[in-house]
Amino acid sequence: MYFNQVKFRGDNFSYVIADEITKEAIVVDSSYNVDMLIRILNGGGFKLKYIVNTHGHPDHTSGNESLRSVFQAKTVAHKHSHPKPDLTVNDDDALNFGSLEIKVIYTPGHSRDSICLLFDGRTLLTGDTLFVGECGRTDLPGGDPRSLYDSLFNKLMKLEDYVAVYPGHDYGTKRFSTIGEERRSNYVLQPRSLDEFLAFMGES
Repeated sequence: MYFNQVKFRGDNFSYVIADEITKEAIVVDSSYNVDMLIRILNGGGFKLKYIVNTHGHPDHTSGNESLRSVFQAKTVAHKHSHPKPDLTVNDDDALNFGSLEIKVIYTPGHSRDSICLLFDGRTLLTGDTLFVGECGRTDLPGGDPRSLYDSLFNKLMKLEDYVAVYPGHDYGTKRFSTIGEERRSNYVLQPRSLDEFLAFMGES
């Protein structure tokens, strides 16, 4: 498997994941510097099958149309995303490319259409739901701290400690982490009731 975390301006991360045998690939969260993604894909001889967005904010989708026009790939996002993608997904769906499979985890809170992507059972792309040492904000349109609480504590924190966390932005002290590290050190994830979390997020 080929896995590349690509950093652009604005601390955005995009991801290129590919089956090195079949050469089928996906891009997760196409960002501002599409030229770099195109060079990576062409340099590896990869055939882009899907452009997957963890949510619909422009800093995660701005490269969609350019990538789609170059590679004739399909856009993929949650069914609540706007504009509508070519292929919609929901909680627990799976995306297959080559011999690889990615599981979709619906994690609203930062936005109504937020998803995380788990592949090989050990690597989690968290978009803007969970950062290294932080979580996504909930004060933008579609944000909901109640939903974020459920996404963080009842979904992501149910994963095993060894699962690697790869966020949508480089906001922490390092570029990636693990569920175990975040459980121990992320101040957002310290045990709280829903009411305590809402107060913590300034929503009481």
